[in-house]
Amino acid sequence: MDVIDAIGNTPLIELKRVSAGLPVKVFIKCEHLNPGGSVKDRTARAIVLDAEERGLLRPGSTMIEGTAGNTGVGLALIASARGYRLLCVLPERMAIDKRIQLRQLGSEVIITRNAPLSNPNNFRNVAARMAEENGWFLTNQFHNPANIGAHYGTPRFKGTGEEILAQLDAAGEPSIGAFVSSAGTGGTITGVGQRLRERDRRSQVVLADPVGSSLADWVNTGTLGPDGPYTVEGIGSGSVPGNLHRDAVDYAEKVTDAEAYAMVERLVKEEGLTVGGSTGVNVVAALRVAARGDLIGPVVTVAADLWDRYRSTAWMKTWMDREAALVTLPTPA
Repeated sequence: MDVIDAIGNTPLIELKRVSAGLPVKVFIKCEHLNPGGSVKDRTARAIVLDAEERGLLRPGSTMIEGTAGNTGVGLALIASARGYRLLCVLPERMAIDKRIQLRQLGSEVIITRNAPLSNPNNFRNVAARMAEENGWFLTNQFHNPANIGAHYGTPRFKGTGEEILAQLDAAGEPSIGAFVSSAGTGGTITGVGQRLRERDRRSQVVLADPVGSSLADWVNTGTLGPDGPYTVEGIGSGSVPGNLHRDAVDYAEKVTDAEAYAMVERLVKEEGLTVGGSTGVNVVAALRVAARGDLIGPVVTVAADLWDRYRSTAWMKTWMDREAALVTLPTPA
């Protein structure tokens, strides 16, 4: 047994306070409780096991990934346990906390300038180029189909979707009204969506997308929307990742940075969930979907990662400074 065996089987809990008064229940899958602190642990596990089975990874192999941070953390944990070398290529806009965490876990970190996918200096292009030049294994989370398998399920392990269905059954909720999730690579929403629809075609699958990302318009209209600025990390895109399948998604909801960060604070203070900004996006969209009242069952969304990797970001610093100003020291006797 190693760290791979600790991934998955995360709790599914009901959001009772932030969803009070809605016509259906809202549940959240606590993927932030995976050993690496995010849903991307599942992606890392699936990609590594698939590569080992196909003979692409052997003792001493080198892996490389273009990552916003969380997939890199999952890969770093597994690389340590399996004896692989790992390089992670991150765009400079990602929180410095992630760079430090990856270095502490033993991976090598390369920082690129922020650039669109059409630019050769984009972090994903840099990772692909270095893999080809050096003969390293490109884990390729944006296009590797093993990513979808992590959430749909494989013969070796249950996927996120299978776990959700089993947990809802145990809670006396045999039908799921909607699954709501943001997309970075698209693996979670595509894999879970495909699995849930096998159970009941009436279940809706909804993309939660930050305002500034192009993906919501693509889901809703078939045409990519404007590629604008936003600060929530790890989700959204100006192009369509290969693992995001439009036929697995019914429609999309757009969420602003401000809405997302305000919801993170509510989740921490009202639900005891120490999560990051993308989870705020997920929950804001999930509450909207639940409010519509036309569903066959509860709404399920995802707590994507922990708040510990965002301490250096502007939104988290603002929150910490505000809380620090409210701390009072005892009056000396």
